[in-house]
Amino acid sequence: MLSHAIRFGIWALVHGNRAALQDPDEPYDASFARNRALILEAESLGYDSTLVAQHTINPHDERLDQLEAWTASAALAALTSRIEIITAIKPYLYHPVVLAKMALQIEEISGGRFAINLVNAWNRPELERAGIGFAEHDERYAYGEEWLSVVRRLLAGERVTHAGRHFNVQEYELRPTSRFRARPRIYVGGESAPARQLVADQGDVWFINGQPLDDVKSLIDDVSGRPRSGAPLRFGLSAFVVARETDAEAEEAHRHLLELAAKDAPLKAIQTANTDPKVVMMQTMAKSPRVGTNGGTAAGLVGSYDRVAERILAFHALGIETFMLQFQPFEREMRRFAAEVMPRVRARQATPRRKAGGHG
Repeated sequence: MLSHAIRFGIWALVHGNRAALQDPDEPYDASFARNRALILEAESLGYDSTLVAQHTINPHDERLDQLEAWTASAALAALTSRIEIITAIKPYLYHPVVLAKMALQIEEISGGRFAINLVNAWNRPELERAGIGFAEHDERYAYGEEWLSVVRRLLAGERVTHAGRHFNVQEYELRPTSRFRARPRIYVGGESAPARQLVADQGDVWFINGQPLDDVKSLIDDVSGRPRSGAPLRFGLSAFVVARETDAEAEEAHRHLLELAAKDAPLKAIQTANTDPKVVMMQTMAKSPRVGTNGGTAAGLVGSYDRVAERILAFHALGIETFMLQFQPFEREMRRFAAEVMPRVRARQATPRRKAGGHG
């Protein structure tokens, strides 16, 4: 498998804390001011990317603040100079022509650093209360596949005519297109059978939720073996990091976060009730205790700085290129990772290594 350089990204704090909402070391804050400062600092620390998740209402507690992804991303594109900005999109919320135009504008603002991340929604009230309706799981993916087929062509500057089940687009062409590349990159999330086929057909990068090495290997083997046109598919992984000088210190910090996360149990019960049970991400999350979203600590990036660096290299050996990371308290731990783990990863990459350690 073609190996690309390791890239490190951070999840924007669109709905505040990633591990536990009731943390005295990280008061809840999902403001644009915090996210602006966070992402500017991440860029200065050497992080390569940020993922701005899209929710119109807070998925954990509707009374809490929620950053709006697309307007915030446009502002971040103007404020930053190097970091890639990936913005999630739920197809039911935007017509493909409108979304493609917005994406191309942010591509222009950013100087060619913008990407979209297609996700097909899991939070039922977000769509139902708006009167949009929450279609059955596979139907959402059928809609998303058609939606993306229109967006993808518009992003590439094609003059699009499309007559499908959901959209009827006649002779539509958007200008300007990207002056920096053929089109913005397309990330796709989701691990169900329809999601895997969608990313194989139309995605550039597949975002996999945090989970053990063997599980990630199976997912990559399945999707990379599917017929595909164009460039080979690339892979990213979400993970929550707890790194310290020693394994014992990291495990203690992890236990502390688990205790804090347990206080959110009533909110998690509401979130579970609002979630489509067919969403594979939630099925994976329910397998064992963990902190963080999108798999969180299930990826195993908990331990000493050396252990976490080796684990990252083991995932990279499987084909993972982009690591989209979470921390708590976010800013402090983001700095720690940049100071302690990033240099270890780079140093090991520069040194010939034996076969990566066993999977687990």
